[in-house]
Amino acid sequence: MTAGIPAYLDYCASAPIKRGVWEVTSALMRQTGNASSVHGFGRSQRQRVDMAREEFARRFGVKSSQVIFTSGATESNNTILKAFPDYPVIVSSIEHPSILNVAPEAAQIRVNRDGRVDLNHLEHLLQVLPQPALVCLMLVNNETGVIQPVMEAAKLCKNYGALLHCDAVAAVGRMLFNFNELGADSLSLCAHKIGGPQGAGALILRAGLTIRPFIRGGGQEMHRRAGTENVAAIAGFSEALRFVDEDLERGPLWLSWRESFESMIMQAAPEAVIFGQGTARVPTISAIAMPGVSHEMQLMAFDLEGFAVSAGSACSSGKIQPSHVLNAMGTGPLAGETIRVSFGWATRKEELENFASSWISVYRRQRPAKVA
Repeated sequence: MTAGIPAYLDYCASAPIKRGVWEVTSALMRQTGNASSVHGFGRSQRQRVDMAREEFARRFGVKSSQVIFTSGATESNNTILKAFPDYPVIVSSIEHPSILNVAPEAAQIRVNRDGRVDLNHLEHLLQVLPQPALVCLMLVNNETGVIQPVMEAAKLCKNYGALLHCDAVAAVGRMLFNFNELGADSLSLCAHKIGGPQGAGALILRAGLTIRPFIRGGGQEMHRRAGTENVAAIAGFSEALRFVDEDLERGPLWLSWRESFESMIMQAAPEAVIFGQGTARVPTISAIAMPGVSHEMQLMAFDLEGFAVSAGSACSSGKIQPSHVLNAMGTGPLAGETIRVSFGWATRKEELENFASSWISVYRRQRPAKVA
């Protein structure tokens, strides 16, 4: 890589923590007190949790009582899936492992070659399965960046009396949305994909929706999630949300950067494939296939050149297997020949340009017969 400076392009795994978040989190870690205690130290901690809850309510257009703090989106997703044990479950075939692996017997909604769910197939499943059902559909796919038709799916679910849970982890800071306008019954979020601390998440519920607690014990989170609140992480998550508007304002600029580096790659390697190009994507995620070169080989080559990229979800990328998302899209061998680039608030344009140059260099080394 140019000048040997590492470039972090794996924001969908975990984004660099933002400076303001670090300051808030580190300051609270130096304080003591349990948010459930009635003395002054405890009340101070409780105030920080309450302030964070109000920030979430403002950001997503809900009441503070609709916000439950968790340890991350995996817990939030598990909470919803375990809350309605008698409901048949329908999931998209491209969901995060924290959905798919919790409901292995669920009916799966097909996706097209661009990675967008087939709403006709969803309606068919709603027709043939007993109701009420629980449907899980992410807002943005974390591997391709493709935006899913959640609002349309919510209308279908409402027509059939089904609940809709939406994993919005990859959407926050990448597209503007409002919880109530989406029409979902619940929404899962996490902090560390937007520059917040790891180990902090949230679950937002539709007003009036009652769930069974997944973690039982004390009466924290309005008796919906037991366990002492991680005040520093919760406050850090809230602080990260304050920067979301800045990220959204940069969206058009980031889109131009993505289009530029993707164009560099496609001009040098016309046989390369960028998934989701035929449909709406968020600006900062790109899934790129290098035909004939395994993702393992690519990851090693890019790592040696100082680029941090991935081969899919961070929760499963340690496994040497093709992406389930790309398999669902019917990509064939390309599923094992694709890497994901994801970037954000601290990325510089030249890092993406340098990565494109590195990609072309790796391509030419690995496929000399294809490049004359």
